[in-house]
Amino acid sequence: MAGQLIDDEEEDIKTSDWQYPLAFTCKRHNEAIEGGNTITQTWRMKERMKTVSVALVICLNVGVDPPDIMKTTPCARLECWIDPLAMPSQKALEAIGANLQKQYERWQPRARYKQTLDPTVEEVKKLCTSLRRNAKEERVLFHYNGHGVPKPTTNGEIWVFNRMYTQYIPLSIFDLQTWMGAPSIYVYDCSNAGVIVNLFKQFADQQEKDYEQLNSQCRQSQQGLHMLPPPPNFKNCIQLAACSADQILPMNPDLPADIFTSCLTTPIKIALRWFVMQNNNNSLVPKVTLDSIDKIPGQLNDRRTMLGELNWIFTAITDTIAWNTLPRELFQKLFRQDLLVASLFRNFLLAERIMRSYDCIPVSSPALPPTYQHPMWQAWDLALDRCLSQLPQVLESEDNFVHSPFFEEQLTAFQVWLSLGTENRSPPEQLPIVLQVLLSQVHRLRALELLGKFLDLGPWAVNLALSVGIFPYVLKLLQSSARELRSLLVFIWAKILAVDSSCQADLVRDNGHKYFLTILQDQSMDAKERTRAAFVLACMVDDYPVGQEAALQGSLVSICLEQLGDPSPNLRQWLAITLGRLWKKYDKARWCGVRDSAHEKLYNLLKDPVPEVRAAAVYALGTFINSATERSEHANNIDHSVAMNLLNVVSKDMSPLVRKELVVALQNMVIVFENSFMSVALQELRETAQDVLMSPSVTLKPQSSKDSWAAAFKNFSPAHNNNYNTITASMSAGPDSVDGAFERIKRVASSSSIASLSTVPSLPAPSTIPYGTVYQKLWAGFTALDSDPFPGVASMSKSVSDYIRDQVKDAASSPREVPEGKASSLPPSPSNRSSYLSESPPPTSGSKARQNMKSGPLTPRSKKTLPNTINEDSVEECLNGSRTLVTSQFIEWSCKYFAQPVMVETSESDVESPSHYQRAWRYTRNAELRGDAVDEQSRIGHSRTDNQLFYTRTNIPPTTVKFHPYEPHLLAAYKDSFTIWDYQTQSKIIQVRGERGSSRRVTCLEYVNAHDNSLVATGTEDGAVRVWRPDGKLVTAWQALPPPQFNPNSIKHTFRSGTGTVCGVGVLAWDQNKMNFIVGGDSRTLKIWDANTELALEDIPTGADFAVTCISLDPTGGSKMCIGCSDGTVRLFDRRLRPHECRVMTYREHSARIVSLALAHESGNFSLLSGSAAGDVRFSDTRKPTAELVCRTSHGQGLKAMACHAPGGIFACGSVSQISVYRWSGAPLHVIKLVHDWFPTKFGSVGCLAFHPHRILLAAGSSDSTLSVYSLDPKR
Repeated sequence: MAGQLIDDEEEDIKTSDWQYPLAFTCKRHNEAIEGGNTITQTWRMKERMKTVSVALVICLNVGVDPPDIMKTTPCARLECWIDPLAMPSQKALEAIGANLQKQYERWQPRARYKQTLDPTVEEVKKLCTSLRRNAKEERVLFHYNGHGVPKPTTNGEIWVFNRMYTQYIPLSIFDLQTWMGAPSIYVYDCSNAGVIVNLFKQFADQQEKDYEQLNSQCRQSQQGLHMLPPPPNFKNCIQLAACSADQILPMNPDLPADIFTSCLTTPIKIALRWFVMQNNNNSLVPKVTLDSIDKIPGQLNDRRTMLGELNWIFTAITDTIAWNTLPRELFQKLFRQDLLVASLFRNFLLAERIMRSYDCIPVSSPALPPTYQHPMWQAWDLALDRCLSQLPQVLESEDNFVHSPFFEEQLTAFQVWLSLGTENRSPPEQLPIVLQVLLSQVHRLRALELLGKFLDLGPWAVNLALSVGIFPYVLKLLQSSARELRSLLVFIWAKILAVDSSCQADLVRDNGHKYFLTILQDQSMDAKERTRAAFVLACMVDDYPVGQEAALQGSLVSICLEQLGDPSPNLRQWLAITLGRLWKKYDKARWCGVRDSAHEKLYNLLKDPVPEVRAAAVYALGTFINSATERSEHANNIDHSVAMNLLNVVSKDMSPLVRKELVVALQNMVIVFENSFMSVALQELRETAQDVLMSPSVTLKPQSSKDSWAAAFKNFSPAHNNNYNTITASMSAGPDSVDGAFERIKRVASSSSIASLSTVPSLPAPSTIPYGTVYQKLWAGFTALDSDPFPGVASMSKSVSDYIRDQVKDAASSPREVPEGKASSLPPSPSNRSSYLSESPPPTSGSKARQNMKSGPLTPRSKKTLPNTINEDSVEECLNGSRTLVTSQFIEWSCKYFAQPVMVETSESDVESPSHYQRAWRYTRNAELRGDAVDEQSRIGHSRTDNQLFYTRTNIPPTTVKFHPYEPHLLAAYKDSFTIWDYQTQSKIIQVRGERGSSRRVTCLEYVNAHDNSLVATGTEDGAVRVWRPDGKLVTAWQALPPPQFNPNSIKHTFRSGTGTVCGVGVLAWDQNKMNFIVGGDSRTLKIWDANTELALEDIPTGADFAVTCISLDPTGGSKMCIGCSDGTVRLFDRRLRPHECRVMTYREHSARIVSLALAHESGNFSLLSGSAAGDVRFSDTRKPTAELVCRTSHGQGLKAMACHAPGGIFACGSVSQISVYRWSGAPLHVIKLVHDWFPTKFGSVGCLAFHPHRILLAAGSSDSTLSVYSLDPKR
């Protein structure tokens, strides 16, 4: 037989580990359930400004040159593209003024324009003060053309005229500042203009100092404070100057005299002119002249024409240069705050490039870094060259016009940047161009695709795109009806709202939510797109009443309810979250949901196979409870029904994620019906006090009533901490004070007419709440959750239950009467509802109440002073949601998914990732180890298994041991802890201890995902299963079996461990193929838990009234399973059958408790080996109804432990002083004596044994606290 088993093992070697699934690898297991790190919002302008008034001050004095500048002959003469000498001087002046106004109107047509031509000081003052008065807090532009007057002075003066034009009159910048006020923008088109910029700041500082001095004088004299004008603020003033302080303007006759103004107001015209002048000798089309560029067809605002396309490209390029060069804050201020300012600064970049070629450097305040050599100017030159190359053909016929490939090329460059990776790289410089491309229907689809890929890189990319100004464009695109854009827009909007939820207001204001309502209800759309639409709508209604109202009017409730059964789990999850956010604190949506039976439809999701969906459903039902603004009997009955359904279904959930949401949801019941829960808690207190009075300690040592009540309060909290010891000082009245509080709560609760859920005998103690009511069952649920195996759930539950206990304590220590009229009427509990935990009803005695109150840490929270009874004020406070005892981060964690990359390949699917290579190495190592193990198995008959490979002494005798299949690790359990040992290096890797004060004993151990990154599963006597990482971090924990109830009458039937205590989880098996835990113990059923869905899969009746003591699974990964019981029976199951029919064989030959068994597979048939405490070992062919005796091993001493190695065809039996090794047939091989050369006395009896799953290694733990590992003798 051993040879056949070895052949099966060889077949197993060939089986690849890649085929096995992995458990507990989801994000909910591998990361903290908390929201993402939010990025500070910087893209949205704190305040938008508008330039509403423009002062055009033109000082030309046509025909008279200023005395301080010698002009060349010929020289530049054009002003606003008009030759002033070609017409009478006055008409020329008026035409220039009119043209300048038209040029500015191109950029800001709605501004108020005022001209003053060759003005006096008084005229300038009148103009400026008038415009400032009308502009109020908005921006005013002051344009100064000083070509006909002297240069500005070093004292900070510009020049104007006297009334007769016989003198130049200085105008102080200090005065101009005063008249213009702030915010303002100044354009100086004159020589030496930089002088004005330099002195402007000095004058501004001087004005601020003068104001501070005046303010100080007024404060000292206590007079005139109310007469003071507002303080000057010139920080928001912007200046653009044509040249530096020591430079004069270019005089090239081919250029206009006001080249700076031309660059600012007619950039395309001057750019074309300059380009032809610079490149006339080496351009692609040398025949293009300065005259022909004026014939370029089209309109600047029509992108379909040649001229309009050039303007569009120019805007994109200058925006890109600015965005890539300027600090973000400065870019926002200059290029996004004001349309006119943004246009002027885009054109200023062109002015710098052109005028630097004539040794003239424009100046700005705030100063900009040099941009004239930016690489994007080369793209501009290429666009101009391509435009001019086809100009002759276009002039013949506009049909010959071919659009520029500029935007296509830039999108390709953006695509290349995205494809080459993004780590540690500067942002793509083409991002502003993508924004411009969104305006074009031709390129929009591709631009949106690339934009979506960029936003998918993470929150930093979203913030970058928003800062460049993408938001208004994607908001306006929601008005598009193009179906092909839907998936792209919903993806982009999901990314934006995941990073910045404040966009919800913009969405509602522009009716953009209707776009996503349309997508969500269109079931022909892909589920991913509908999920993103649901997320967008969930963000829109989140704590935003206007959004909730808009969504309700859009029938969001019915749209969501119709799709709750969709196959996509992500969609189901977000439909539930959307509903929860919609009716959170919004009564209208709640009652709309009631009419559609929304709460009942959500019940189906409480059993969903995906934990995140179940958690979302619990969240939605929790906010459903908390959304009623007015309490009525109907509303309360609905809330009671919802709460009981939540408790009955979700409290048994395997996932702590879901159970946390349960606590958060049920706290709303506690807050709303606080007084009723206080009555239940006080009833519990009275029972505890009665038990203290009736306890044996009272008969042994007389105790006063006062001491008894103090002891009852001390034991009242599961925490048993000092917070409750302080009450002893206030218990001078003994039980009377508690009775007084009890009567006060009773007086309020009695008006509530609370009825029983079902017919249950009344409690022996006086009670305000009948046994079996909603409140008592919910309180019993909280008591159970206080002892939840997962610390996070337990601490949250304790925060809620301790809050009620605090209120009872305060009520008992501070008695006061409450008027009957102030008590709110609580409705009766609904009848004919399912009760809580039918297997274990709420405790009816003090002993049971205490039993359910396990010790644990109390979550710190702020103590709130709250009323002891529910009156109108406290109810309103509850309904307004101002009180929250516990919160979770599940929703924020769920939102984080949309902010993270979803398009990039994950490391799990990337075959080039380090994690993939590590996994491949592990799987190769595993296969090699299995191969080496076959060689070891072939040496069994020639070598003894008595070479002591590892030995250590422990503080406590080990109760169970387990080998890791592939690592040199041995797992050993000691009382309430377990340790991982490295038996090769003789070292302890880690020891994981139970919580302080915990008495739960580890009864069984399992490795999960042993072929990969393994986890450790432990079963404990409290009925819980916990899954740990090798570093000691808890992954998950749940109540796998009901907590054991100690019953002296049945103790002879219960399974006992080495310590003799009653067990909850007695056996634990892990099926890697099916991702199932099989849990058994002192129960008539085997509980199957699915690690994939984190739900109880099924309950399999054992058919025995005795505890399950051992279990073995199908070694081939099939559906066979066998168990041994404490009555000596061995039972075989086939899990392919229904639970009540799957027990296919029962062997009753053993007369004592089954110590161990193993299911083996050979030649297509199954066999099993079992050993009992009486010492008999039996072999069973599963095709036969009886088991054959193999051997008797104990020689009258009893079998203490047994381990089977099915691949090697051997088993080991431990007795009082030795370990005997046998062949599968029962033939003895050898004996391992538990003695040592240095201390020949025999040690304690064997307590536990375990073979390595593959290798011939045997671990033994003894009652004398020793742990050993034996291997084959290497010399044989």
